[in-house]
Amino acid sequence: MARTVWDSTVGKKTVMAVSGLVMLLYLVAHMIGNLKIFFGTSEFNHYAHWLRTVGEPFMHYEWTLWLVRVVLVVAVVAHAVSAYQLSRRDIKARPSKYVHRKPRSSYATRTMRWGGIILALFIVWHILDLTTGTVHSGGFETGKPYQNVVDTFSTWYGNVIYIVAVLAVGMHVRHGFWSAAQTLGAGSRTRDRALKTIANVLALLLTIGFVAVPVGVMTGVVS
Repeated sequence: MARTVWDSTVGKKTVMAVSGLVMLLYLVAHMIGNLKIFFGTSEFNHYAHWLRTVGEPFMHYEWTLWLVRVVLVVAVVAHAVSAYQLSRRDIKARPSKYVHRKPRSSYATRTMRWGGIILALFIVWHILDLTTGTVHSGGFETGKPYQNVVDTFSTWYGNVIYIVAVLAVGMHVRHGFWSAAQTLGAGSRTRDRALKTIANVLALLLTIGFVAVPVGVMTGVVS
């Protein structure tokens, strides 16, 4: 039964919608956490430490954080695989080029695939930069996330990579939330306008919220 659902186009779209919403919830929480950097070094570092102690003593140190990471990895993989397979089906279903030169889809729709690739590459860079410190520009210090963030956004390329990725996130969320709502049956004539508004507001808030951190470092508000 599960195999049949997965093999169907509707099943893959449902997997994309659910996994996308899981990642969206994480993005909202992550953005709110990032904004704590504006409250100072101790506040931000304490928040980073708290993430590793959530659930104690029932959960061991970092167990909850690793559980979240596993769920996210599963969501990302499921989202990427279903998106790729749906894309291949779409190409096979219309092997010839469109007769009309003017594209009928929105800009966000046409850039979803490239946006996904940009985000995948960014996730790898982001982890290597601020989690493992492998490609960190300055002297990466474990347990000092505030200084590590400031180091990253004190470089021009750190800002460019991050801001480009955040803009891709905004476009992805704007189109993805709307698509997920339609796939899961939330759309209707009376709700479509509200759903589009929510999608636009979410995308805008996430973009502003994430971009605020590098801008804060660049302007000296965070130092």
